[in-house]
Amino acid sequence: MEQAHSLLLNEEACNQLKEHQRAEFVFEWLRFLKKILPATDRANVKQNQKHLLEQLTTVLTSSPGPPTRLLLAQCLALVYRVGDSLTSSLTVDRCNDIIRSKDDSPSFLPTRLAAVACLGVLYEQLGRLLINSFKETMANLLKAMKSAESQGRCEIMLCIERILKGLGVSAVSCHRDIYKAARPCLTDRSMGVRCAATKCLLELQREAVFLWSTELENVATHCFRAFEGSNYDVRVAVSKLLGTLLASALEPRQAIAPRPGSKRNSLEEVMELLSSGFLRGGAGFLRASGDMLKGTSSVSRDVRVGITQTCVVFVSILGGAWLENHFSCLLSLLMVWVSHARVTQYPADAVSCRCCVSFILRATVGTLLGEKAQIAAAKEICQLISKQKRVTRVSPAEVAASQHVLVCALLELGSLLQDLSSTAAPLLQDTSIGMLDTVISVLLHPSASARLAAAWCLRCVAVGMPAQVAVLLDRCAERLNALKSCPEAVAGYSAAIAALLGAVQLCPLGVSHSKGKMVMTLAEDLLRSATQNSRISIQRTRGCWLLLSALSTLGPTVMEHHLPRLLLLWKCAFPLSVRDVENELRRGDSFTWQVTLEGRAGALLPSLIKSYGNQIRNAATVFRLRVYEILTMLQPKRYEGNFGMVLKQLLNDLTGPEITTCAELNLLPSLCYRQDLALLGPALQDVDQHYIEEQVRSQPNHQGNSGTLEYDPFTIFEKAQDVPTPLPPGSALAAAAVQLFGVIFPHLGIQQKAQILEQFCEFVRQLKGARQQTVQIHVAAAFCCTLKCLASSRRELGSEEVQRPALSLLLGALEGPNPLLRCMAAEGLARLVQVLNDPNFTVSITLMSFDKLKTARDAITRTGHALALGAVYRYLGGISSPQYLSTCVGVLFTLSQDSTSPEVQMWSLHALSMVVDLAGPLYHSHLEASFNLVLRLLLSTPHTHVEVQQSLGRCFNALITSMGPDLQGEGAGVCAVRTSCLVGCAVMQDSQDCLVQAQAISCLQQLHMFAPGFVNLASLVPSLCINLCSSYLSLRRAVVACLRQLAQREAVEVSEHAVALVKDGLIKYVTIKEVGLEGALFSLLDRESDPCLCRDIQETLVHMMSSAAESNLAHWLKLCKDVLSASADSAAAAAVETQQEEDGDRYDDSSAFHAKSESSGPFSNLRWSTRVFSMECVCRIIAQCENGNSAHFNMALAQEQHLHESADFLVLHLADLIRMAFMAATDHSDQLRLAGLQTLLVIIRKFSNVPEPEFPGHVILEQYQANVGAALRPAFHVDAPPNVTAKACQVCSAWIASGVISDLRDLRRVHQLLASSLAKVQVGREVSSQLYNESTFTMETLAVLKAWAEVYITAVQGSRQRESPGSLLQQQNDEAGTTGPAGAGLLKLVQTDLATLSRLWLAALQDHALLTLPSQYSSQLPSTGGSFYTAETVEQARPHYYSAWATILHATALWLNSTGFIMVDEGPANLSRPVTPTSMGQSTSLSSVKSPEDVNTDRLHLILGISVEFLCSPHSGDQMENIDSCLQALQALLEVPWPRSKVGNDQALGVEMLSVLHRLIVTRESPNIQLAVLELVRQIVCAAQEHVKEKRHSAEADDGAAEKETVPEFGEGRDTGGLVPGKSLVFGALELCLCTLVRKLPQLSPKLAGSPTGRGGQTCSLSNTDCRLVTSALVILSELPSICSPEGSVSVLPTVLYLLLGVLREAVKGSVGAESGQLVPGILQALRTVLTSPMSRAEKSRGAWTELLRCALHTLLESWHTDKMEPGVDEVTMLTSLTIFLLYASADVTTVEPLQTRCIQTFRASLESKDPVVLSRSYQLLVSLFQGPAPVARPFILALGGCLVSQLQEVEKSRPQGPAELQAVQDAIRALEALVFAADETHCPQLVAVLLPILISLLLDENALASAPAASRSLHEFALGDLMRIGPQHSAVFRALMASAPHMKARLEAAVKGNQENMNTKAQTTRVISKNMPSIQLKFNFL
Repeated sequence: MEQAHSLLLNEEACNQLKEHQRAEFVFEWLRFLKKILPATDRANVKQNQKHLLEQLTTVLTSSPGPPTRLLLAQCLALVYRVGDSLTSSLTVDRCNDIIRSKDDSPSFLPTRLAAVACLGVLYEQLGRLLINSFKETMANLLKAMKSAESQGRCEIMLCIERILKGLGVSAVSCHRDIYKAARPCLTDRSMGVRCAATKCLLELQREAVFLWSTELENVATHCFRAFEGSNYDVRVAVSKLLGTLLASALEPRQAIAPRPGSKRNSLEEVMELLSSGFLRGGAGFLRASGDMLKGTSSVSRDVRVGITQTCVVFVSILGGAWLENHFSCLLSLLMVWVSHARVTQYPADAVSCRCCVSFILRATVGTLLGEKAQIAAAKEICQLISKQKRVTRVSPAEVAASQHVLVCALLELGSLLQDLSSTAAPLLQDTSIGMLDTVISVLLHPSASARLAAAWCLRCVAVGMPAQVAVLLDRCAERLNALKSCPEAVAGYSAAIAALLGAVQLCPLGVSHSKGKMVMTLAEDLLRSATQNSRISIQRTRGCWLLLSALSTLGPTVMEHHLPRLLLLWKCAFPLSVRDVENELRRGDSFTWQVTLEGRAGALLPSLIKSYGNQIRNAATVFRLRVYEILTMLQPKRYEGNFGMVLKQLLNDLTGPEITTCAELNLLPSLCYRQDLALLGPALQDVDQHYIEEQVRSQPNHQGNSGTLEYDPFTIFEKAQDVPTPLPPGSALAAAAVQLFGVIFPHLGIQQKAQILEQFCEFVRQLKGARQQTVQIHVAAAFCCTLKCLASSRRELGSEEVQRPALSLLLGALEGPNPLLRCMAAEGLARLVQVLNDPNFTVSITLMSFDKLKTARDAITRTGHALALGAVYRYLGGISSPQYLSTCVGVLFTLSQDSTSPEVQMWSLHALSMVVDLAGPLYHSHLEASFNLVLRLLLSTPHTHVEVQQSLGRCFNALITSMGPDLQGEGAGVCAVRTSCLVGCAVMQDSQDCLVQAQAISCLQQLHMFAPGFVNLASLVPSLCINLCSSYLSLRRAVVACLRQLAQREAVEVSEHAVALVKDGLIKYVTIKEVGLEGALFSLLDRESDPCLCRDIQETLVHMMSSAAESNLAHWLKLCKDVLSASADSAAAAAVETQQEEDGDRYDDSSAFHAKSESSGPFSNLRWSTRVFSMECVCRIIAQCENGNSAHFNMALAQEQHLHESADFLVLHLADLIRMAFMAATDHSDQLRLAGLQTLLVIIRKFSNVPEPEFPGHVILEQYQANVGAALRPAFHVDAPPNVTAKACQVCSAWIASGVISDLRDLRRVHQLLASSLAKVQVGREVSSQLYNESTFTMETLAVLKAWAEVYITAVQGSRQRESPGSLLQQQNDEAGTTGPAGAGLLKLVQTDLATLSRLWLAALQDHALLTLPSQYSSQLPSTGGSFYTAETVEQARPHYYSAWATILHATALWLNSTGFIMVDEGPANLSRPVTPTSMGQSTSLSSVKSPEDVNTDRLHLILGISVEFLCSPHSGDQMENIDSCLQALQALLEVPWPRSKVGNDQALGVEMLSVLHRLIVTRESPNIQLAVLELVRQIVCAAQEHVKEKRHSAEADDGAAEKETVPEFGEGRDTGGLVPGKSLVFGALELCLCTLVRKLPQLSPKLAGSPTGRGGQTCSLSNTDCRLVTSALVILSELPSICSPEGSVSVLPTVLYLLLGVLREAVKGSVGAESGQLVPGILQALRTVLTSPMSRAEKSRGAWTELLRCALHTLLESWHTDKMEPGVDEVTMLTSLTIFLLYASADVTTVEPLQTRCIQTFRASLESKDPVVLSRSYQLLVSLFQGPAPVARPFILALGGCLVSQLQEVEKSRPQGPAELQAVQDAIRALEALVFAADETHCPQLVAVLLPILISLLLDENALASAPAASRSLHEFALGDLMRIGPQHSAVFRALMASAPHMKARLEAAVKGNQENMNTKAQTTRVISKNMPSIQLKFNFL
């Protein structure tokens, strides 16, 4: 195909190809030519023009196919446009000659059609250049039109359309002739010709004014006729034409020359024209009169549906502004349609017409108008309803007419209110309209349909505004009680109550359970009084069961309370025995039976109809319908004994003589394979007009399939957004019978099954005509339903005698005339094969179909069996036989090329696509042939056969899927297939049918998935954008689905291509031009109502955001802001006026925003749902930025990078973010308010810590305090819904806790909001208005309590940080002169309500504890519920408690910590009821008064129980915040002595807590969690320590000094020293610490030390947090011996010492990394704690401890000698640990030999170190040792004193050169001084005499001092200072020394003198500097 990519056709390459390949080659060349010509140099084109035109003419005369001829025409026109246009007339003449040719052979037809196409495109592109030949061409075309077949007529019409488009007004001379030629084509038998004629006239009307002036009526009449017998495409096209003409007639686009007596058309005249067609149709007078005489309707459904679509187009063209101004008039004119006598004559017609008018209203009012205009429209509808109410007092005929008006008006009003949701609240509050009163008054209308419509309207009000549910229920119940004697009132109000109960399913906030009790009482009362008045017995009985049925929708939690009463009512509705049934049959009349059947769903009583006729027929039908529905839901085993009676009735309802209608559209589609329904055209697929297109498929008689609410009032409470459309009872009964038959049949015996199926076959054979078709549909559907049930339950059908009639039944249906029946039969065959699972049977089926296809010549048989071939293997796991596949493919290939029967082609190609799917990889050998076949058919199939093209598209898609990733290959075969794919997609993209275009897009999407590099986005994206607003739903779906996939990979490229498309002028789509593709998607999202399409649009936008939002931040945020602002109320929301605060002198919240109207933006009147999504997008953008550049949340960094790099950052748009959140939070829509508050919460959390660069010490959010306050205030209004208030509480607490508020007055503003909500909570649910379910009170209460808890936690933590000495916060506050976030005022504010809050928190915690009990303890739950939940709302309340309990627990623990568990009488908490059933020990009754100790114990156990239960939960993995809150709460508790004593006293409790904490630290990797766990373990150990100490102290006091040897018996281990796992606190703590240490330092474990897990000798680098964890574990370890008995301490000590020394060794070796410096102090402190343990000196354990400590010291010394040879060993730490041993262990441990000697040797070795740091630390440690206990110090003084003196004497010779050496010398001097002072008085003078000469030797004279290095000078000053200090202390020795050594005296004097001069010099310098300093000193510390 690469050879086709040239300017001239490569004829040599083309001639070498086969014929079908040649067509593909030529098409590819033309595609390339069309693309390359506009970009080719003009001179080059002119140079090759002659040859190029010859080649194109050759293609023209070689019978090109439809796609090729269109491309050919475009290329011809392009050649003349780009090159020389002088010879274009020659081409036109040549085309005209071809058209005039007398050759009528089929082979010449493609050439003639190509000539026609070329003429059209030439005139379209060249326009007036060809004006001279225009008349001749037009005459030629119109002449050819008369003898042309359908393809020719279609092509000529399209050609004329293009000519008109190219010539414009220049073609005016032929306008009349064109009109006359096109007019009859509107009623052509070919649907393609009708569509083409419509397009032609649509183009003609642009210039031909007469079409929408003088000829308007004639055109309308022809359009009405065009609707008759039309398909969906024709109706869409003709409605567009007629709607455009009518709009032009009403609002002319150009001035019309006035004629005498003419006047401008009015809306009434235009609508009268449509009315004539709607009411009388397109038929003539005679036919209409005949139909009236026959008693049938003269207007077909096609015409009415077409006119309905016309009306929608007409209004849409005029636009929303026109509709807003003329809605009242339009509404009244539409109401004339539904109330006209010709429409209301027959019920089915009336229902159908109501559907049409409702569709017009929905498609115009619901789509074109903004929210403000919709509210105005709702007022108009309400006024119309008010007018119609008065009709009820007039004649019955007028009442009958008014009911349809009311139904349409009420249904549209309900839809409007439901769509507007809470935005429509002002409408209900407008007393001048009285909307609710008006709607409720219709409940008394004589017509049932009007009453039900009013009930549905009330339901819509309830769904849109949930606050109205309870109000309306109460109101309707009150009126029902008051008007029990009125039949209409009983029926109307009971329907309204049922509808309102149904609405509760769609209201998340629910309704109070008391309403359920009220409804139950009402129902009982109605049934009880039903027999009192025969006039209203039926209404009361029906009303009762309607209420009870609706009550069941409230769920099991409501129904379980009423079940006993309900069972009693059911029992009373039935006879008690068979004798009672027989007695009933002998008495009563039709009325009593009607009443009985209304209230009974019991036995089948067919004999009644014979007795009482049609009077009770409808009631009996409904009765059987209910029975069938119930039996379908029950297990068949339960009524197995009655199968005979049930089957007899079922057969009668399926095949009986009284069946007159067949609801095939409701029976068959659900039993067909979903993909097979595509064979039936777009009407059965999802289309925008699906609501009315169903009317076309309905039966033409008066018992059609149009559904309406009055057919089954019990559907009014179903869970659905749209009004239910139940079928007429007869049709619904047939559907129910089919379902029940499918359930029962599998449970019958073999003989019975065979007999029934034989009977079915016999019925079909015997009957004729329409009745035969009806029965065949019923029985086939029943059997297919049976097969479906058999397949799902894996049951068997039966033996051969059952299979034979079963197959016969299905084959009869497969060869039936109804295409829908054939589809179902093919699915039935597939199910039959699946159920039998017999390969022989499967083969026999396929062979039979092969034989049929070979012999049969009728299209019906061939289509049915072709589909069967594709379906047989559907449920067998696919096709596995290559032989079958080859045969099947061969047969289907042959059928698909049968051009004489497009229907056969369509079905066989569809079957081929299924075979491709089922064959999988097995089909690869047929792929090339299949691609060639499909491509050849695509290039040759006429445009009029769109159904064939659609099947080709499906087959093409299946082939691409089968090829899959192999499409990426590089082989010649793969490249050819890939090119075929692209060519095929191009052919389908050029199709005029939208479904084929959708298939093309789907194929390109598949190609992009498998071979993305070969799909050209530059051409694909423009085609997607152009079709984004197609009028076909299926095409829009395909476009958006493709965009969604593209956006996942190439979102940026897709956006760029879309914008480039607009810039190039290829598309006139203003939305993309202004706001890009993403803006267009937002606009489309707002218009769409299809859920699947909306979901795809949202996902596409999310993908585009994730790819481009961060890089194009300003664009996306502006887009979201424009969407949010695009409503009529946005200005009001932005300029909301809030109440001025008390401190008005500062500022008030009303200064937040005073925004101007933003209606000038790119969007207008967007729905609230779209704006909610825009806020969700804002939150997504913030979350996305969080994972990006840190500058997004750093103003200083963002400003700097923005300045240098022109980058954009989120923090720079903070004002816009706040503004958007504010606008949303203050909107009328509750959903948008929630989204705004959530966005505000996200903003607060992300930006609260961002500092303001211009004002240091402040954060950037401070400037928005007023905005946040104004956004929050409406949410705390008394009328605000609970979910909005709950979300606002969350925002409030986050705002206060963020620390942004720095001023107490600002803090008080937000605090007042929370205080108001707290007051609301204290009032309690009994006082509340009960508008919602009781669980909403729980939700709101817990949200308030959680918010207060968060605030309290923040206040306490802030207070602790301020109080902690040297804290960072304290330092910052000292510098800034503030007292922290909001100062200490926050805690003071909270403390004012703390008494109330604490009780409420405790109550909530007890509720939570009760709700978390296992199910086996449910009987222990309080029967009346808890403090904040009721017994009925337990399940709904659980989630609210689960989200709030952890924060409340933490706050409660902090409160108890602050009180120290000291009870104070806080006074009443103003609760409306006791806090809990036990009142947490606060009950005032004398019998239940608890002591403070008991109350505190309850509280402690409550908190401990909740915490431990949660921490044990295996589902708490994703609740890290809750875990943290639990641990902090427990820590706060254990900070208080009383809880510690409780935990210390109860060892089992401590062990359990340690067990839970052990599990937690093993399963949670969060460092913060692990640190908190270890801190809690430490507290538990401390509690045990305190307990042991207290016991020992008590024992000492009690036993006296005589028995002190028995005192230390307390503690774990007792006399034996054994620690029992699972019961020992010490053992549990040891396990936990060991776990922590080994996880961080695997080298400690002998088993892990050499394993890969232990990392052997590798360095295990610990982080700062890891070091803290290890240190915490060591601290716990060191405390464990103190809680043991002497024997127990001996048991645990080896483990403790092993771990301590092991960690020490790793730290010394440097194997823990760079953070070891943080670890060492903790190790040494733990070691000291162990060494100083009381157990080391206890009498019973002293010996063992001494022995073990000696071993430890020995180990320490051994490790010193072992590790010293390794590099990087920390000698200082080793020496320090050795010193700790020497100082804190008993002398028995360290003075024993050889340990003492080895210790001395260790220190001596350190003193010889060359490292000044080691020397310095050694001297420092010697100071400690010399000052230590005499037994320890003496040996070291004797051994090391001389060494020390000699080293100091050497200093004079080698003075220190640096700071480290200086420090070492100074430390050595201090050590010597310590040695001197440690000596006794007798030896001290001698040692001083040694010290003083050393110090004097370090002095410098005045000359040397000036030039000496800094270190020498410092040493000089240090020595001189020591001499000045020591000399006076030992004056005698000093004087004797000076006297005996004059040189020392001289040296000392010189040093003193030099020092004095140096000091004087410094003093003078200081004075000079001070003179130059300013006189005013600035203070930096203002405290």
